[in-house]
Amino acid sequence: MNSLLLIILFVPLVEIYLFIQIGGQIGAFNTILMILLTAVIGVYFVRLQGLSTMKSGITQLYKNQLPVYEMMSGAALAGAALLLIIPGFATDVIGFLLILPFTRNIFFKYLGKKYKKEKVKDDLIEGEYEDKD
Repeated sequence: MNSLLLIILFVPLVEIYLFIQIGGQIGAFNTILMILLTAVIGVYFVRLQGLSTMKSGITQLYKNQLPVYEMMSGAALAGAALLLIIPGFATDVIGFLLILPFTRNIFFKYLGKKYKKEKVKDDLIEGEYEDKD
């Protein structure tokens, strides 16, 4: 099956299970309050990290360097904000992990290894040519 389809089916089931388990332990009102609180706190920290990443990106541009890490971090922070806004505990944990620079670096290294381009063989033969009319 397509992995995206599995995620679409699996994530809501995990979230519902966690809602039931945590709601049974701390109560429905506290569960709802906790979900809202994690969304607000998470979006606040995403904003702080986003501003820091933007500042770092501008610094890289002033140095005439391409801000690749900053662009990837910005995309990861946007994804983290989306995960934190979506109600649920599992998505909040993943969102908070994406906010932290340490775990974000681990995630980037994993993706770098997974999607590393294979080195192209250098089958070039150098030489000179001349057009003859």
